[in-house]
Amino acid sequence: MSHGDRVWSVSEHLESILTQLRPLEPIELQLLDAQGCVLVEDVTVPVALPPFPNSSMDGYAIRVADIHAATAEHPAVLEVIGDVAAGAGELPTVRPGQAARIMTGAPVPPGAEAVVPVEWTDGGTGGGPAVTMTAHSADPTGAAGEVRVHRPAEHGQFVRDRGSDVAAGELALTAGTVLGPPQIGLLAAIGRGSVKVRPRPRVVVLSTGSELVQPGEPLEPGRIHDSNSFALTAAARAAGAIAYRVGAVSDEVETLRATIEDQLIRADIVVTSGGVSVGAYDVVKEALSSLGDSFGELGDGASGFVEFRKLAMQPGKPQGFGRIGPERTPLLALPGNPVSAYVSFELFVRPAIRTLMGAPSVHREVVRAVCVASIDSSPEGRRQFLRGHYDHRTGTVTPVGGAGSHLVRALAQADCLIVVPEAVTAVPAGQDVDVVLLD
Repeated sequence: MSHGDRVWSVSEHLESILTQLRPLEPIELQLLDAQGCVLVEDVTVPVALPPFPNSSMDGYAIRVADIHAATAEHPAVLEVIGDVAAGAGELPTVRPGQAARIMTGAPVPPGAEAVVPVEWTDGGTGGGPAVTMTAHSADPTGAAGEVRVHRPAEHGQFVRDRGSDVAAGELALTAGTVLGPPQIGLLAAIGRGSVKVRPRPRVVVLSTGSELVQPGEPLEPGRIHDSNSFALTAAARAAGAIAYRVGAVSDEVETLRATIEDQLIRADIVVTSGGVSVGAYDVVKEALSSLGDSFGELGDGASGFVEFRKLAMQPGKPQGFGRIGPERTPLLALPGNPVSAYVSFELFVRPAIRTLMGAPSVHREVVRAVCVASIDSSPEGRRQFLRGHYDHRTGTVTPVGGAGSHLVRALAQADCLIVVPEAVTAVPAGQDVDVVLLD
């Protein structure tokens, strides 16, 4: 696939990627395995939640009429007929002049109309210290003395009614919901052990370059530590994917091709960084442009190789995209400079991951903000993405570092990208700009 010297816009490149992707097929997963996945079915509540009236306090289940005139000077004296613990099955019946000691979450016994906290009483047994409620204090039949209640209670006070959280048949979660801890908890509470979701995409990340050294190992002259594979793997995980870091691959065409072919079995997306420009050692471009030789034609007139493009953007001008292997796995080839690689990930790889997930929001939020410092130089005809710090309280953004694509420290201090359009070569201080929020 060759388009000569055509220069693609950012939007054109992104659209060409996303139009070739479809959400992954749904699967049934156990609840904890479904965390971070997107629900593909509406979930209704099979039984009311809570399923029975229960106490929201440790205290005593009482009849309202028995304590309506209770005061500190003239407490209501009730016979304690037994204990009700959480999980209790057999329940005592509370009759006039009686109370049942009850713990939080325990079912309200028949006859009781409200619960008075233990702090509103003398603690039971006729004036002793307050009694700590435990799961072992569950005697529904044996009397436990008396309790003096110092305050009146209203009907239903400190009682969680059946269905007060959600009624049977109500919609609990809708299709398209991303399952986080609260949603997992709700599914468990209504008795769902598994759920149908789109799986998290599997992303394989590798860097290229014979100069790259694993972090933690000493550097020899001319060598640098591999940071891209770590940053991109972390970014893929933050986007919702299951990411596998392969690490650095040397500048050898056959080694790179063999590595990618080996990784396809566990990849829904492959992401490479480095070797995509016009240098003599741009191994990714050489290897992937002919990768189709290994797989042959993939159907629909498409071959298994990657198209390399020039984009009207800074940083990140050289980009590659294609579908490779028997499953036509998407491969995105990113530039090797750390800032270029990360900006490219945010603009192209993250939306691809979110599309495969079936996520409701594919793109980062973009807001308008006042740029507090001037941007004196931006290349005409290229969309520039500068690192910045966004203050949501004031609606302002401050550039962080310069435009260099190697400034990793500035990238680590940024929480947004400042967008300078293609036709703009300078931005005066105080002017509104588009800001892509990264946090």
